[in-house]
Amino acid sequence: MTVAADLDFRIEPAGMADLADVMIAMEDAFDPQYGEAWTEAQCAGVLGMVGSWLLVARAGDEPAGFALLRKVAGEAELLLIAVRDRFRRQGVGRTLLNQAIADAGASGVETLHLEVRDGNPAVLLYREAGFVQVGSRRGYYRGRTGKVYDASTFKRHLGVN
Repeated sequence: MTVAADLDFRIEPAGMADLADVMIAMEDAFDPQYGEAWTEAQCAGVLGMVGSWLLVARAGDEPAGFALLRKVAGEAELLLIAVRDRFRRQGVGRTLLNQAIADAGASGVETLHLEVRDGNPAVLLYREAGFVQVGSRRGYYRGRTGKVYDASTFKRHLGVN
């Protein structure tokens, strides 16, 4: 468990029993216009896979955000990371990302990947954390109106041998 010293939230390892909290954060954090959010069934499906893990940020008993990752053969992907609106700009996202990076490195991951919708302000956070853009995916997201949005792919070497 990681606790941010100057803020009233904590990051905890989580699992299937925490999916209701994940969905609270998911629904608040992702604007449906972009088509980025996952369903509870999609999250549960990934959590049921070997090598997957979930982190949940909590402010008191309330979910503030989460990160969902999956490891395969020395590489991992940050599948989702989200922070509820009212907890943004308080270090929750940065702390979740740092914990995800630390967990991945501790488990032997050499490279951590992610993708993000073009125009998402989280790109700044990823770049500050050492991720570099390595590609793009045209028309990757489909919003609720049918409009499509491109995504950029990023990776970070963790220096694990």
